[in-house]
Amino acid sequence: MQSLVASLVAVASLISVVKGDTCSELRANTNIKVSAPISPTYIAEQTEYWSASCSALKPSCIIFPKSAAEVSTIISVLNTNDEHFAVKSGGHSPNNYYASVDGGPLISTQNLDHANLDPATGILDFGPGNRLDGLAQKLQGTGWTFVGGRIGNTGTGGLMLGGGLSYMSAQHGWSASSVLEYELVLPNGTITYPSATNHPSLFKALKGGGNNFGIVTNYKTQAYPQGNVWGGNLLFLRTPATDKKILQAVRDFTEYNIDDRAAVIVTAERAQVNLVDSWILFLFYDGPTPPAGTFTNFTSIGPLANTARTRTYADLMTFSNWVVLKGFQVQIGTETIPLPSTTHSVEVLEGIHAHWRNISLTTLAVPGIVASIAYQPFPKRIAAAAREKSPDLIDADPDADKLIIEMNYAFLNPLDYPLMDGKMQETYTGIRERVLSWQAEGKLPDNVDLPVFMNYGFYRQDYFGRLKPENRALAREVAEEVDPEGLFRNRTGGWKP
Repeated sequence: MQSLVASLVAVASLISVVKGDTCSELRANTNIKVSAPISPTYIAEQTEYWSASCSALKPSCIIFPKSAAEVSTIISVLNTNDEHFAVKSGGHSPNNYYASVDGGPLISTQNLDHANLDPATGILDFGPGNRLDGLAQKLQGTGWTFVGGRIGNTGTGGLMLGGGLSYMSAQHGWSASSVLEYELVLPNGTITYPSATNHPSLFKALKGGGNNFGIVTNYKTQAYPQGNVWGGNLLFLRTPATDKKILQAVRDFTEYNIDDRAAVIVTAERAQVNLVDSWILFLFYDGPTPPAGTFTNFTSIGPLANTARTRTYADLMTFSNWVVLKGFQVQIGTETIPLPSTTHSVEVLEGIHAHWRNISLTTLAVPGIVASIAYQPFPKRIAAAAREKSPDLIDADPDADKLIIEMNYAFLNPLDYPLMDGKMQETYTGIRERVLSWQAEGKLPDNVDLPVFMNYGFYRQDYFGRLKPENRALAREVAEEVDPEGLFRNRTGGWKP
C-alpha cells in the first residue's frame, strides 16, 4: 500500500512538472512581463474594473504582453495546462469572469496600446490596450476620428468584439463595422489576419461574437474625417410630467430625426432613498454646431443645466467619464424593443418606465444604490450603415426602428450581489414579457428581430440565443473550427455560441 501511495505521489509530481502553471512557466522561460499579487502593477491593474466584484477576483498573476508574438507564446503555454484564464482590455464588463479570473492567469492588453494612423487614407491600426479617451487623444489634431463608444474609460477590445454602439453609428454602423482586418492569435497560438477576403466567416464572427475565437491584438480600421464636435448633458429633475415629455421626445427622435450626425442617450437616475431622482440626457452632434431645431424636443422641456457646447471629440470622451463609479459593485442588463407607434407609445414607453421605477423603488434602501435606465435610439439607419460596411453577427433589421434599453444597478456592499442579481433579472425580464405581450396584442410589431446587445448584456441573458439562428450556427461552427480543443469555450468566461 505504501509503495502504491508513493507511486501515485511520484506520478502527481511528474504531472505537475509537465503541466506547470502559466505564470511560473513564463517567468522562467520568457521575457514577457508577469506581475505577482504583491506587485504595484498587479494591484493597479486590479483596480481598473468598472465593477468592484471583478476586482475582488484574484488572478494568480497578471501577464502584460506587448506583441502578437508574446500573446502567441502565452497561448502556447496555456495549451499545456488546464488553468482557467481571462483576457482584459478596459475591464468595463461588470460580469464576473468575463474579463476577470480567480486563481488563474489574467492577460492584460494594457501594453498593446499602439495607434498608427495613415493620414492620407485614414487607415488606423490600434491595439486593444487603448481606452476610448486615450485613443481619441492620440488622434486629436489629425482631422480623423474612429467609431468608438460613448464613455471614454471604455476599453476598445471588449467594445469592438461586442459590436460597439457609437454616437456616429447612424453614419458608420457599429464600431466593429469599420474594421478592415484583425490581427488574431488563434487558440492554437497561430497568428492570422481575418478580413473580408481572408477567412470571411471568422471575420464576420469577430463582429459581435465576443471572446470565442482567440485574442485580437490589432484592429485595422477605417477612420473618418472629423473636426470639432458639439456635445454634453442636459439635467432635469424628475416629475411625472417630465417623464411623459422625455419619453415622447426620445420616441419621436428615433423615428423622425433625419440628420445622421445627431445622436442622443436618454437616462433616468435615482439613488439612495430618492435623494437623487432625475433625468440626464447625453446630446451629440458630429460638427461644431447642430442645425437649429435638431434637439428642440429635448431642450424645450426646460433642463436645470445644459453643458452641451462645441469641443474636441477627445474632450467629450474625457468629460463622459463621470459616469464610472469607482468602488461600486455594478450590474448591467439590456433589452431591445421595437419602436412603438405614436398610437401606442404612451402605453408602451410609460409602461416600461413605470415597471423600472417599481423595481428600482424596492432597491432604494440598499447601501449606496444608484439605479438607472437608458433609452438609446436604434434607428433603421444604424443597421443599414452597418450592412453597407460589412456583415456581422448582430445582423440588425434595417427596416425597423428600435430602442436599446440599458439597465444599471450600482451598490456598495458585495453581500448585496445576490439580491441585486435578482432585481436585475426582474427588471429586464419584466420588460421582455411586456414587449411579448404587446406584440401578441398587435400594439408592437412582431416581425422584428430583437437581439440582446452584447456590450450591455447581463451574464444570465442568452446573447447567442437571441441572434438569428443562422448567425448563432455560424458562430458555433467557427468556434469549433478555430478552437477544437475548447481552450476559450471551456476555460474562459463569456457567452458561448
